[in-house]
Amino acid sequence: MQITDTKERYGFITRLLHWGMALLLLWQFLSAGAHLLLSDTPVEEFFWATHKPLGFLLLILIFIRSLWALANLSRRPPSVNRVATLGHVALYGLIFLIPSLALLRQYGSGEAFEPLGIALFSGFEGDEIAWMVLPANLLHSWFGWALLLIIIGHVFMAFQHRRQPGHVDVLPRMK
Repeated sequence: MQITDTKERYGFITRLLHWGMALLLLWQFLSAGAHLLLSDTPVEEFFWATHKPLGFLLLILIFIRSLWALANLSRRPPSVNRVATLGHVALYGLIFLIPSLALLRQYGSGEAFEPLGIALFSGFEGDEIAWMVLPANLLHSWFGWALLLIIIGHVFMAFQHRRQPGHVDVLPRMK
């Protein structure tokens, strides 16, 4: 079992981070969908209770994944093209930005936040801090749905490369 990446295939750590984060993101989209479409139901309550702590976990994981990618940069399989590179930058950027905005909103709201039992910050008395709350109120959801569209495009293109003659079959790199 190869731990680090090679020019032909991503290593175990990269694949673990990729597929683990894919599952967490799927769960996040299920929780957001339940919140949007099934509000005030047991389904929404079940999923939505996990949305913030898992968002925080994704923030930690994207930081770890970015550091790991940089450490393996010279060993990784080459990008298929510039569009693929930009797509991956957009994925990484949104996976970092979305929970960062939510974390800023959480702090600015004055409510305590203890994701996964970790006391990240305590709440405060008084009015919320509008400049912290406003960006996430405006962008968190929109960026989340944009991320979903990019992920759908990412999956589509992985299968498209697999089926098109002359294209690099990228899927075996991540299996």
